[in-house]
Amino acid sequence: MPGAGHVSKVCSLYKRILLLHRFLPIDLRALGDQYVKDEFRRHKTVPLREGAAFVAEWENYKDTLQNQVLDSSGRLGNVGSALPEDKLKDFQDEQIGQLYELMLESTKPNRQFNIQEDTK
Repeated sequence: MPGAGHVSKVCSLYKRILLLHRFLPIDLRALGDQYVKDEFRRHKTVPLREGAAFVAEWENYKDTLQNQVLDSSGRLGNVGSALPEDKLKDFQDEQIGQLYELMLESTKPNRQFNIQEDTK
């Protein structure tokens, strides 16, 4: 069972990612926020070894996004990074399917989320 320190670290990571998503275009933010929430919820009860790998990958994501936000002065254009092909070997079929669906949704010219920011 994970200790309080681990739980605190995961909660902090989760909150930091959602904070960084505020710099994304509004439709990508909605997509990203929902994906993060689903993934963290889905991994609440995984074995410790799988949980450690999960946290490490999300730490990498957070670091990449944070560096891109800092380098762009808050105006993000292209975000993310290429996924090395050798990393795909570690993915389960379900994860590859999820990744593919996420890629399709995030690269659509007319995304599912048609959210407008308030112009007040």
